[in-house]
Amino acid sequence: MSEETGNAPQSHGLAAIARAHPLASRIALLVAALGAWAVAYVGLLPMSEWLVYDLIGLARESHLSESLAFFVFEVPKVLLLLALVIYGVGVIRTFFTPERTRRLLAGRRQVVGNVFAAGLGVVTPFCSCSAVPLFIGFVEAGVPLGVTLSFLIAAPMVNEVAAVLLFGMVGPKVALTYIGLGLGVAIVSGWVIGRLKMESHVEDWVWEVQGAGENEVEGGMTLVERLDAGWASLKEIMKKVSLYVVIAVGVGAGIHGYVPDNWLAGIMGEAAWWSVPVAVVLGVPMYSNAAGVVPIIQALTEKGASLGTALAFMMSVIALSLPEAIILRKVLKPRLIVTFMAIVAAGIVLVGYLFNAIW
Repeated sequence: MSEETGNAPQSHGLAAIARAHPLASRIALLVAALGAWAVAYVGLLPMSEWLVYDLIGLARESHLSESLAFFVFEVPKVLLLLALVIYGVGVIRTFFTPERTRRLLAGRRQVVGNVFAAGLGVVTPFCSCSAVPLFIGFVEAGVPLGVTLSFLIAAPMVNEVAAVLLFGMVGPKVALTYIGLGLGVAIVSGWVIGRLKMESHVEDWVWEVQGAGENEVEGGMTLVERLDAGWASLKEIMKKVSLYVVIAVGVGAGIHGYVPDNWLAGIMGEAAWWSVPVAVVLGVPMYSNAAGVVPIIQALTEKGASLGTALAFMMSVIALSLPEAIILRKVLKPRLIVTFMAIVAAGIVLVGYLFNAIW
């Protein structure tokens, strides 16, 4: 009883300080969290090896120990990387509402507009479920069709989560090349579609929508509110993706420990010229987020799959998923959807071959 009574004034005192100095308390919490993140990240490898080889006592270089060591190390690693990027993106998202993004793209013309739209798509993390309202808003604002599609291609394809995970798992050169080539696909694909003049293949009702969202008011947010939004985004998204991460790393661990190197290299290696287009075709009907597919990509490349083939598969999964095509069908006619997916798929195949040539 006395312990509870003694702790109560302390907790009330901390709450009072947080209310009196909200920004200072948020910054202190953020600094403490980043420090804990760094300590945990640095200690992952020795901790995972101690757990598998010392505490459990598995022999090194066995199939089971390699799979378990991969799983125990990669699950917290991916979750830590995700936590960092999700928080940062959550703060960034407060600066880029759909209405503001629409206004930034309004009046942009071909080429310059495609480049600007693709770049904006990278820093505005809208998912495929946002495609329809964003598309309608862009049409209302007079954004050209090709410019709009450059944005809609770049937003999922050049995925900030995928870039950060690739940076941590494969290295900065791969991550930066992925970003550059992904942007190139979005820019060129949007430009090509714009030159084809396929506005007539947008559903008629989209052109008839009058001024929806014009009166949206964007209130300014304080820095405290933006930091709080980052924490809220972190909690919400981690709840949604954590299970997918565990499942994906489990699949990757099985590949890492049990799939023979020569077998996988023969199917997805550079010598198999057909592997890149096949990987893209296989990726389209699948649906996963970047957090779910990147650990599998890492395991595939470690087992002999060529990097370009593996990345082409990843990009087709997150940029050409069947669910996104179904969502876009609400605003695009079938011929434009097929053209859109064919042009983007061709770009991804080219990226796969370029990666295989570089690495």
